[in-house]
Amino acid sequence: MSGESKDKIVTAAFLVIGDEILSGRTKDKNIGYLADFLTALGIDLSEVRIVPDEEDRIVEAVNALRARYTYVFTSGGIGPTHDDITADSIATAFGVPIDHDPRAVKILTDFYPQGQVTEARLRMARIPQGADLIENAVSRAPGFRIGNVHVMAGVPSVMQSMLDAIGPTLETGTRILSRAIDADLPESRIAGPLREIQEAYPGTMIGSYPRSIDGRFSTQIVVRSRDEDLLDTAAEAVSAAVAAAVAARSA
Repeated sequence: MSGESKDKIVTAAFLVIGDEILSGRTKDKNIGYLADFLTALGIDLSEVRIVPDEEDRIVEAVNALRARYTYVFTSGGIGPTHDDITADSIATAFGVPIDHDPRAVKILTDFYPQGQVTEARLRMARIPQGADLIENAVSRAPGFRIGNVHVMAGVPSVMQSMLDAIGPTLETGTRILSRAIDADLPESRIAGPLREIQEAYPGTMIGSYPRSIDGRFSTQIVVRSRDEDLLDTAAEAVSAAVAAAVAARSA
């Protein structure tokens, strides 16, 4: 069951699988989308790994990540070709057999015209024993969930559809709130005060992001926290520090 937890932080890792990502042939579009999706739910995306299409590397990463985080999400490698080895690797990681799942086979045979369910396409119906299917509203071939690991396609539109399907099933935590403060200053002018504010308010996360437009440097400071009152107090301290730094520059 989904539901917001006030007592614990819900964490996640994302495992991106594919030689084509590491070679640069395919540019990943899923990391940012998943980060936004999980943040909106109150789930912290805490780690991202990219591994090649090698079973031992996939197994190693899956077992490490699933032991460390509330959820693991994977993308890539569940298609119809010989190098799509993610499903087999996940089965190995969990120590379970894998075979054509009757539920997945039915989804494919209902979707494709008679005679077009080839052996290659049937590879997409191979699911580790004990896994639940993840609906794919775009191209029908399902992903699957086993334990706390959610295995999804690498094609962005398909992965996004699968996320929509599993979103309501995820446990969520207290959402992180944020405030942005713009400073018409180079980052170096505000670095010291920001460090002091961060130390004074350990329940916040303060990041500074320098920008340059036509040679003029400025900084956006983002304060993040799960505690709204603490967030407001720290953001006010940052605004005051920025105002003081601007005044000192002008003096």
